[in-house]
Amino acid sequence: MPPIANLGTMMMCTFGMAPSSLVVLPTAKTMAGGVPAGNIMDHKPMVNIPPFAMCMSLANPMVASATAAAMGVLTPMPCIPMTTSPWIPGSPTVMIGNMPALNITCKCMCNWGGVISFTGPGAPTVQVP
Repeated sequence: MPPIANLGTMMMCTFGMAPSSLVVLPTAKTMAGGVPAGNIMDHKPMVNIPPFAMCMSLANPMVASATAAAMGVLTPMPCIPMTTSPWIPGSPTVMIGNMPALNITCKCMCNWGGVISFTGPGAPTVQVP
């Protein structure tokens, strides 16, 4: 069983240039490892998912226009996550705040084509299926 993802769990986007850490607000009132535990609905851009420094996806309009202005040379621009769908798949049997718990095998899709995944251990002492 993988560890649960909680506040501070490190994550990375496939088109990002630097890692970022998950932000989980204590609204579900469930703790794991002494900090708030996440659920699949903790996917709000800039609230739960901070920027990954610079974005390299040509699907991002800012990157596409900067690349066009540079005559086709890929020009990364500041990352502004655009995550409109929840983390998948979530834990089918453990609920946090009436939503499936978030474990470190879950992925979140960015509208600009990136796949956000966890790189850190989360709360290694709390494991969920």
